[in-house]
Amino acid sequence: MGKNLTKRSEDYSKWYNELVVKADLAENSGVRGCMVIKPYGFAIWEKMQAALDKMFKETGHENAYFPLFIPKSYLSKEASHVEGFAKECAVVTHYRLKNAEDGSGIIVDPDAKLEEELIVRPTSETIIWDTYRRWIQSYRDLPLLINQWANVVRWEMRTRLFLRTAEFLWQEGHTAHATEKEAIEEAEQMMNVYADFAEEHMAVPVIKGLKTESERFAGALETYCIEALMQDGKALQAGTSHFLGQNFAKAFDVKFASKEGTKDFVWATSWGVSTRLMGALVMTHSDDNGLVLPPKLAPIQVVIVPIYKGLEQLDTIVEKVTPLVKELRSKGISVKLDKRDTHKPGFKFNEYELKGVPVRLAIGNRDLENGTYEVARRDTLEKETVAADEVVAKIEFLMEDIQKNIYQKAFDYRKEHITLVNSYDEFKKVLEEKGGFISAHWDGTIETEDRIKEETKATIRCIPIDVVKEEGSCMVTGKPSSHRVFFAKAY
Repeated sequence: MGKNLTKRSEDYSKWYNELVVKADLAENSGVRGCMVIKPYGFAIWEKMQAALDKMFKETGHENAYFPLFIPKSYLSKEASHVEGFAKECAVVTHYRLKNAEDGSGIIVDPDAKLEEELIVRPTSETIIWDTYRRWIQSYRDLPLLINQWANVVRWEMRTRLFLRTAEFLWQEGHTAHATEKEAIEEAEQMMNVYADFAEEHMAVPVIKGLKTESERFAGALETYCIEALMQDGKALQAGTSHFLGQNFAKAFDVKFASKEGTKDFVWATSWGVSTRLMGALVMTHSDDNGLVLPPKLAPIQVVIVPIYKGLEQLDTIVEKVTPLVKELRSKGISVKLDKRDTHKPGFKFNEYELKGVPVRLAIGNRDLENGTYEVARRDTLEKETVAADEVVAKIEFLMEDIQKNIYQKAFDYRKEHITLVNSYDEFKKVLEEKGGFISAHWDGTIETEDRIKEETKATIRCIPIDVVKEEGSCMVTGKPSSHRVFFAKAY
């Protein structure tokens, strides 16, 4: 199974595509550019959802649901927003089908044309802000902190499972505030929530930063982001949080009566992460044998594989390990006891290695006699024999140690792949030969940013939040620069 994977060093893109399919995470569907998320992949997404949802609620947010369809006129109300999404919109124009008179099949009924076309949501700012106009009357209604778990459609032409699909799953937060300061604090807080989730649950180190003007979300005054680095040296935007100012409030006339009795427009944010995080998880940790999953997000944290001759021996092993299964589950550790007699242990070892199960226990007749288990950890592929009365403590240790180890490995890789350069020639050389994040001076103009992107395919991933003021010269134009930014090729 895992041994049939293309090696990362040979073709990283092919390795990724094969792994997502072979590990049963997802597959392409009959609809161009859309995917089927399979149960194992969806189980990981559910764990991500649960952790994020808890973090959102701990910061005062509530969940709601808004329509999939958005009247076209709503998108027209915020000019930069519609311009940003116009090329990606799927449009509903009719509401009925009928049989063709010549018997050739189903056709769209030309008499069933909608008076106003509906957009299949690419994002929900417009429909939500139309709703907020009815919900917000006074400062007593603020802040309004709403999140939605939903699917969205962006008509992508070049798609890849999880990383870029025409339809994907995500969450989108939309908040309204009485002051500019509160809204900015909210946007920054959610960037930090995303960063904490990525590092603590996904074991993915991220850089927090601000997007440049040309890379901001359509309609935002400021976009905060977290950027991760994949094993092929390319960056991946893992989450964004946007300070929207009063743009949407003005577009949809959302005002509130202040304590002083004046009527003011509210201040807004939006923020979101998507199933793209699944792609980040795969590409950050996995190896040539298959997935490597952080224990906090693994659907199966421990698998137990009996090694036996005959069903009688299998029954004996199952009887022996059943109390262990119960004890681990009582501690919140998910366990699978693989009792299938249709597959040999070697096949099962390969299967669970491919699927990234953090810890594998094997127990055979000799282990029964000796009171031991063979314990294998997925991250390092190390095996050891552990006494039965010590195995629970060992597993508890491994749950934490594997989580820390894969984070540290990813952190070390990123540290080695942040390169400081001072000239454009050096920039191009590092980009082609090493990859990763490149820290360089930039003159702050869109023209220079566009030139770099056109000539090298690299973009400014972010202006780091903790950026150090440092007088320098733009590597391209030689014009003054007050700090460095991070460039990279990206997904």
